[in-house]
Amino acid sequence: MKDDIQQERILAVRRLRDGEKPESICASLGRSKSWLYKWNERFADDDGSWSESLSRQPLTVASRTSKEVEEIVKMTRLNLYNKDQFCGAQAILWELEDLGVRPLPSERTINRILSRNGLTHRRTGKYEPKGTPYPTLPSALPNQTHQADLVGPCYLKGPLRFYGLNAIDLATTRCGLHPSETKSGQDILGGFWEIWKRLGIPERIQIDNAMYFFGSLRYPRGMGPLIKLCLHMGVEPWFIPLSEPWRNGVVEKFNHHYQQKFLAKVGMTTVEDLKRETLAFEQRHNSRYRYRKLKGNTPLRALAAAKTKLRFPQKEEIPRHFQKKPEAGRYHLVRLIRSDLRLKICGEVFPLAPNLAYEYVVATIDVKEQKLKIFLEKTQVDEFDYRLR
Repeated sequence: MKDDIQQERILAVRRLRDGEKPESICASLGRSKSWLYKWNERFADDDGSWSESLSRQPLTVASRTSKEVEEIVKMTRLNLYNKDQFCGAQAILWELEDLGVRPLPSERTINRILSRNGLTHRRTGKYEPKGTPYPTLPSALPNQTHQADLVGPCYLKGPLRFYGLNAIDLATTRCGLHPSETKSGQDILGGFWEIWKRLGIPERIQIDNAMYFFGSLRYPRGMGPLIKLCLHMGVEPWFIPLSEPWRNGVVEKFNHHYQQKFLAKVGMTTVEDLKRETLAFEQRHNSRYRYRKLKGNTPLRALAAAKTKLRFPQKEEIPRHFQKKPEAGRYHLVRLIRSDLRLKICGEVFPLAPNLAYEYVVATIDVKEQKLKIFLEKTQVDEFDYRLR
C-alpha cells in the first residue's frame, strides 16, 4: 500500500500528463516545478515502484579503505596467526610498519577491517575487585620481579605425562620454560635453576601457595626446598593470597598462550621432542612476540634497551633438595584479613588488630631475626616471634 507522499507524486504526474499547466499543479500542492519535473522523469508505466523514495547514501565513500589495503591487513593477520603470534590490530600495525606498507592504516581502521571480516574475538578474564589496596611489587627493571606457575599435568601422545614450569619477567615479558616428569621438590629446584641460567636470577619471585612451592603443611616453619634455594641465592619469594590466582595474572595469561600456541599445535611424542620444542618456543616468544606494554618491542629488544646487568648462577650443576638452612633472608605471604581478624599460615593462627579487617597485609618472615612481621602497605603494624625449625 502506497503512503500519502507517493500518492501525491502519482497524482501530480497524472495531472501533468493530462495536460494541466505545471504552475497550477505546483500552486495547488505547494511544490516547486523542479520537484514536479523530477517525478515526471522517473515515471514508468512498467515499474510500480517509480514513486518510492531512493536512498540518499552516496554510491562511493571517499574515506573508505581501499580493497588492496584491506587484503594486506587480512593476509598479515593470517600470517601472524599461522606463526602462533599475537594477531590483534596493534600487532598487525607493527608488522605492516616492518613490511614498509604505505599508506599505513591506523589501528582503528585495522580494527574495523577485522570486525567487517569476522576476524575478532572477545577477550575474557576473571573480574578483579577494586577498592581494597593490594601490595604491588616493583617491575620497572629486568629481573626485579618474576611470576612463576606450574602447569599440569599435561599429556602428549605416547603417552607422555609432564609438568610445565613457566616463569615471566614482569619488566620485559621474557619467559623461561622448563618441562619435568614430576612436581617433586628436586624437579622444582632443577626447573628454576635451568630457567635462571637463561633469564638470570630475579630479586623477587611471585608464586602461589602450592606445597611444591611452599614446602610442607606438617612443618610450616621448616622452609621448603624452593624457599631455601631462593634465600641462598638472594631471592625473596612472595606468596599470593589463597584462592586468588589472578594476582599472578601475567603468568596465568601466558599459561593460556603456552597451552593454545604451543602444546595444542606442536607435535611431540618423546621427552627429547618436548625439551627441544620447549626451548624453541621460549626463544620464539622472546625474540618475536611484541607487546603493547613494551611499545611494540619484543622481550629481547626490551631487555637490550634497558641496559641492565643480569645476575646468573655461577654453578652449572643443580643444587640438591636437602640444602643447608639459610641464616638470613626474608620471604613474604600476602593475605586478606577477614572479620575474624586471624592471620592463618599453614594451620597456625595469629590474632591481629580490628583495624586490619578486610585489608591485605604482608606477613614477612625474617629468617635472621626469627620474627613474623606484619605490614599494612609499607607500615609495620604487628610482630610475632617465629622460630624456624
